[in-house]
Amino acid sequence: MLELERYLKERAEVVQRALDGALPARDGADSRLYEAMRYSLLGGGKRLRPILALAACEAVGGAPEAALGLACAVEMIHTYSLIHDDLPCMDDDDLRHGHPTNHKIYGDALATLAGDALVTDAFKILARSALDGVPAERVLATIAELSEAAGSAGMVGGQVIDILCERKQLGLDELKHLHSKKTGAMFRASIVGGARLGGGSDAQLEALDEYARALGLAFQVVDDLLDVEATTEQMGKRTQKDQAAGKNTFPSLLGLEESHRFARSLERRAHEALAAFGASAEPLRRIASFVVERSR
Repeated sequence: MLELERYLKERAEVVQRALDGALPARDGADSRLYEAMRYSLLGGGKRLRPILALAACEAVGGAPEAALGLACAVEMIHTYSLIHDDLPCMDDDDLRHGHPTNHKIYGDALATLAGDALVTDAFKILARSALDGVPAERVLATIAELSEAAGSAGMVGGQVIDILCERKQLGLDELKHLHSKKTGAMFRASIVGGARLGGGSDAQLEALDEYARALGLAFQVVDDLLDVEATTEQMGKRTQKDQAAGKNTFPSLLGLEESHRFARSLERRAHEALAAFGASAEPLRRIASFVVERSR
């Protein structure tokens, strides 16, 4: 039986080594920029999105190394988004992964530029996958999909909707649409992209897209619940902030009990999407349950 804790730890270590190698420290006039980038990129986190990229690659029979460039890219993009989210002009947070946020150490301007550099360099790292033997057409399709997921049609667009709709009551379908862009798009790009780089068939990619949609939404529902139910010490970041900011969340719309039920229904949907997969998809099944059961 898969020991999920060990699996996540081992895969996180693989990703950490790859990220360290992809973004080495430098000397010279721009060394402070690289220091700021490495501070946030290597400073902790669950590495869930890159682990999902590797797991999806393996689920379709691919070697996880084929998706390692994507794994690094999605974590670099995720890190950039966190650096920018924490800025005073956005969420104005002081703590991330239990440490001071990037702008608290390096200042607003350098933190902004560190985020800009991470999102740009991410695509260089992914493009280099074609130099490591991954078919170029798979890499190109994955770059296009990741660009869409990270940009105006995905994460950035979802963030804009989130900001503009503060203190305005959204309906359930509107809230789900918001988070399909803000959170879900990067989950889909990680999972479907990993499977594509591993040589997955169209049917496998379609099934994993359904899995990713359910998982990404479940992640957000639980994230909203943790903001209400967990402590700052548990989360390593400030909690109890969504309500104060007038943000639309699943607990504020559905209540705590119904939000927990909704998360469980999404977990079941994720498992059902993997019905045609064998033992190679067991990490994905276990991760779906982990996402719903997590306490931080």
